[in-house]
Amino acid sequence: MRIVAIEHITLDGVMQGPGRPDEDTRDGFAHGGWAAERAGDEAVTSEWGRRLAASGGYLLGRRTYQEVLGHWNAEGGPFRDALNNAPKYVASGTLTEPLPWPNSTLLGGDVPAAVAALRDTPGDDLHIMGSGGLIKSLAPRGLVDEYLLCVHPVVLGSGRRLFAEGFAPSAFDVDDVTTSAGGILVARYRPRPSAGAGHGS
Repeated sequence: MRIVAIEHITLDGVMQGPGRPDEDTRDGFAHGGWAAERAGDEAVTSEWGRRLAASGGYLLGRRTYQEVLGHWNAEGGPFRDALNNAPKYVASGTLTEPLPWPNSTLLGGDVPAAVAALRDTPGDDLHIMGSGGLIKSLAPRGLVDEYLLCVHPVVLGSGRRLFAEGFAPSAFDVDDVTTSAGGILVARYRPRPSAGAGHGS
């Protein structure tokens, strides 16, 4: 199976807190909810829906797992059932089993090795959402096969970035670029094999 990161980012690469003002306020981040006004963008929802309908499950960091599942289990609606029913692999050095939400498997210890073993099994794509720290641990080892990025026409000037300082020089191939009616660039990026070195820590 492949590992695919699906992310909302700004023009300056910020991925922190796209959905709600209080979603992620780490480091004093005060711009949460920056993607909310374009939340119903048809091109974005269509692409996300198509991908997630054929998903083999989710690969999530601890914080994203707790925040996303906690929010939707409290909120209710179809996202709650879809998330609860899907396989979820959670990378964490602090959580212990049993995990709180159904169909969740804890990946502790050497997370990149555990993800590499998952990646070597047959199946549909595993999708990462959010989970910037997890991506930083996987990318240097060539374990992220594709990035589906929704680039919003917004610059924030601060916040946690997908490709932060310390990311090694890397090359990508670009596929299926679409610009939505709301100005969001939706594109698939595939790391070239020679770009196996990713982030520094």
